[in-house]
Amino acid sequence: MAETNATLDVDLIIVGGGMVGATFACAVAYLAPHLKIALVDAVAASQEAHPGFDSRAIALSYGSAQLLQQIGLWSEFSLQTTSISHIHVSDRGHSGLAHLSAKQEQLDALGYVIELINAGDILNKRLSRLPNLTWICPDSVEEIAQCQHCVTVTLASGQQLQASLLVGADGGHSRCRQLLKLQQQTDDYGTSAIIANVLTSELHQGRAFERFTDAGPLALLPMSDNRSALVWSVHNHQLEQLMALSDVDFGAALQQKFGFRLGKFTRLGARTAYPLSLTQSPMPVSHRSVLIGNAAHTLHPVAGQGYNLGLRDLFVLASTIAQASDIGAFTTLDRYWQQREGDHQRTIFMTDLLARTFANNYWPLVKARNSALHLMDTFDILKQPLSYQALGHFELFQAKPL
Repeated sequence: MAETNATLDVDLIIVGGGMVGATFACAVAYLAPHLKIALVDAVAASQEAHPGFDSRAIALSYGSAQLLQQIGLWSEFSLQTTSISHIHVSDRGHSGLAHLSAKQEQLDALGYVIELINAGDILNKRLSRLPNLTWICPDSVEEIAQCQHCVTVTLASGQQLQASLLVGADGGHSRCRQLLKLQQQTDDYGTSAIIANVLTSELHQGRAFERFTDAGPLALLPMSDNRSALVWSVHNHQLEQLMALSDVDFGAALQQKFGFRLGKFTRLGARTAYPLSLTQSPMPVSHRSVLIGNAAHTLHPVAGQGYNLGLRDLFVLASTIAQASDIGAFTTLDRYWQQREGDHQRTIFMTDLLARTFANNYWPLVKARNSALHLMDTFDILKQPLSYQALGHFELFQAKPL
C-alpha cells in the first residue's frame, strides 16, 4: 500500500483485482502501453487469500480463448487448461438431450476449463512485471469525485488518486457502483450453488455435462487428473441439509441426481456454496466511470457465461480506450457501451431463460423443452443458437476504428 497522501496522477484507475479487474489491467497494458494504470484491491497480492481466485474452476469459451490470445495471455493460460471436447445437455427424469462436439464444429475444443487459483497465479505474476502499473493493496475506495476532466478517488488509507477514467471491477457488492449511485436490479432465484471437485470411475475424456434438475442445472466440467468441477444448483431450503451430509451420503445424493454417465463418484473434494441471483446495472456507464464484470452483471452459472461476458466487456473497453485521445470522455464510453449493450441483453436473457425454464415443472413447458432438445440433437441447424452462445462467438474481435 502506498504510504504517502500525495495525489497520484495516472490515466486509468481500476478498482478490483479479481479475474476481471486483473485481466483488464493486463489487457490495457498490452493494448495501450502508454497509459499509466493504478490498480486498487482490498486484498493483499496473494491468490491464496483472494476471493476472486478461490478453489473453483471456470469454463472459458472458444471465443474467450481467442480474446486472451489477442491480449497476450493465452500462451500462459493454455498450459493450465483442460479442453472441452464434448458438451452433453440433458433434462433429469425426461428423455430430451442434446450434444455439441468439437469435431462437429470443426474445432480443436469447444472451450477450456481452468482453476481460478491457477489463473490468479498467472495474472498476479503478469501484473507484478508491468512497468506502467501501480498496484495498491490492500486498500479500498472511500470516496469518488467526478469532475469535468478527471475523476478523483480517495482510499481508506487516505491516498488520493486522479485519472481520466475509473473502472469498477470490484464484484457483485461493488463499492464503486454504490458511490457512483448507478442503478442495480436484483432478482433472487431462491437457489444456491454447491461447488466441489469430484473424481469419477470413468474417464471424462474432455466431456462437460449440463443436467437440468428441479432446482436448476447440475454441471460437471472436465479438469486435469480426471477430476471434474461440480456446480450443483439446489433450493435454498435443501442447502443446509446437503452441506451437512457425509461425503458418502452426499455422493449418493449427487449420483441420484446426475446418474451414471461417468460411472460412480469415487471421491469428493471440499464443498462450498453461494446464493444464486441475477443482478445487473442497466446503464453501467457514468461520467468518466464504468463498471465491468460482476460489478455490472452477476449471472446464474448456467452455461458458464459470467467470466466470458466480463472478458468481452474488458476486451472491448481496453480496445476502445487504446484508440481514444481522452479515455474517459463521453464519446469514448458511449462508443464502448453501444458495442456491448446488445451482448449484455442477449446473454442475460439467455441465462435467465435457461435457469427459469429448466427449473419449471409445469408439464406443457416440460414437454416443449424436451421436444426442443430432441430437435436440436436431430437437426444441426437448430443447434446454432446453442453453439453460438456456448462457443462465445464474438463479432467484435477487432475493435472498430474511431
